[in-house]
Amino acid sequence: MKQNKIGQAGRLFIISSLVVLFFCVVLGAHAAEESGNSATERTSEIFKWINFAIVAAFLIWLFAKYLPPKFQGNADKISSAITKATAAREEAERQVREAEAKLANLKQEIAALETTAKRETAEEAERIRALAQSDAKKVGVAAQAEIEAAGRAARVELKALAAALAVDGAETLLAKQLTPAAQESLVDTFVKSLEGRPN
Repeated sequence: MKQNKIGQAGRLFIISSLVVLFFCVVLGAHAAEESGNSATERTSEIFKWINFAIVAAFLIWLFAKYLPPKFQGNADKISSAITKATAAREEAERQVREAEAKLANLKQEIAALETTAKRETAEEAERIRALAQSDAKKVGVAAQAEIEAAGRAARVELKALAAALAVDGAETLLAKQLTPAAQESLVDTFVKSLEGRPN
């Protein structure tokens, strides 16, 4: 389709060039007649114009044949470069939009992280407070148990001391009250109680 258009354009250009050349030759001949120059000069002038027309037609044909594909190749390269540049620009714009969206989301993410951090800090503080209260209760219970154990130990020691004092006091009292006669009477009572028992 493109070659057909180029061929038609080339033919149209050649035809129009020949028409222009014909008018130039006719105008040259007419000018030669009016000037009254000799026939040789006229003939020479006509041949110059014909020669010029042939060279011009050849150059036009040459340019019409070889330049359009070269121009088309350049146009294709330019079109390809424009397409690539457009794609690159669209990709860059897409990346800019993504970066802007991420930046907008970043503010929301920072706010969410701050909220989460505050909540977690409050929860951790509450956990530490509860743990401290639990530890304080455990220390209180342990202290109470130690106090009670110390109290029991003191009571046992006090009872032992009281018993020792009572025994010492009883020994002292018994030593004062136990005379040799009382000792003899006790031994006799003990022996009698043994005699009355069956073996």
